Amino acid sequence: HYRNVNHSINVFVWTNYSQQILGTACLGSVNLKGRSCLTLKDFSSDEIKKLLWVSGDLKHRIKHEKQYLPLLQGKSIAMIFEKRSTRTRMSTETGFSLLGGHPCFLTSQDIHLGVNESCTDTARVLSGFCDVVLARVYKHSTLEELDREASIPIINGLSDLYHPIQILADFLTLQEHYGSLNGLTVSWIGDGNNVLHSFMMTAAKLGVHLKVATPKGYEPDKGVTEEAHRLAKQHGTQLILTSDPMEAARDSNVLVTDTWVSMGQEEEKKKRLKDFHGYQISMQTGSVAKSDWTFLHCLPRKMEEVDDQVFYSSRSLVFSEAENRKWTIMGLIVSLLTDYTPQIPMLKF
Repeated sequence: HYRNVNHSINVFVWTNYSQQILGTACLGSVNLKGRSCLTLKDFSSDEIKKLLWVSGDLKHRIKHEKQYLPLLQGKSIAMIFEKRSTRTRMSTETGFSLLGGHPCFLTSQDIHLGVNESCTDTARVLSGFCDVVLARVYKHSTLEELDREASIPIINGLSDLYHPIQILADFLTLQEHYGSLNGLTVSWIGDGNNVLHSFMMTAAKLGVHLKVATPKGYEPDKGVTEEAHRLAKQHGTQLILTSDPMEAARDSNVLVTDTWVSMGQEEEKKKRLKDFHGYQISMQTGSVAKSDWTFLHCLPRKMEEVDDQVFYSSRSLVFSEAENRKWTIMGLIVSLLTDYTPQIPMLKF
């Protein structure tokens, strides 16, 4: 019996080791060089895992090992901002510079997309000046036009439909905290917006269950929802949509929310605050979640969305989440511009 137990342990260890080696080899063969990133809908499970692996690797080598990695030496990025942002600008500028590259920040006063110059012409001009473009825009169609006409990768820094670089940071944060993503349940409580859409295009591919609570009239995009249901079925995960915040929070590992009033929606503020009454995340919301529940918010945060007791508690991962915006944008850009291979063991997904 003792020998049989030892044999079982050896088989278990060897099987897990073999799976890790096979997984590493599989992800190691994923090559994203030259791709654009407008939405994670376009990326497979292995491709998203590779992006997170590269991001975690860069964070470990640069932040913890104090290594200098000039992987983007001689390269430049054009950063087009129709909408302002602290985290997107700072993470991209500092991250790109840290890797030896040169970031160029362009506001709406520096570049008028489709006004003084067409998107087509802008895309072609920038393709001759730099190696990659990150654009934070109002309309997703602007990104699609830039991508059609550019000969370099285009990255979505935020659009009305998706916010993929935020979701990469969110999932790296959860992977670091929980050690693995597979089997986690994430509950979104708030507006059916671009951040939620990106969660819906990504969660199932990482083995994450998703529960969504939005007020009636603020549901996520119908097309996005249909695709999310297809992905959940394909990957064997749950996708639940409701209008009850407590139902969404029940037995969840992660509670997530975002601003209820995005840029450009200021005139709707009074109505939105009324419609979202009861959606504030508090310790009462967390009381029905799992004992290890944590909280995410992409920032900036308002009191009506989450109270101080949760936001500044040990359950809140918001500041690690914000920092990981830097490491994941670095991981994404390195993956799109180079043939970089991670040095640390593959992350456990």
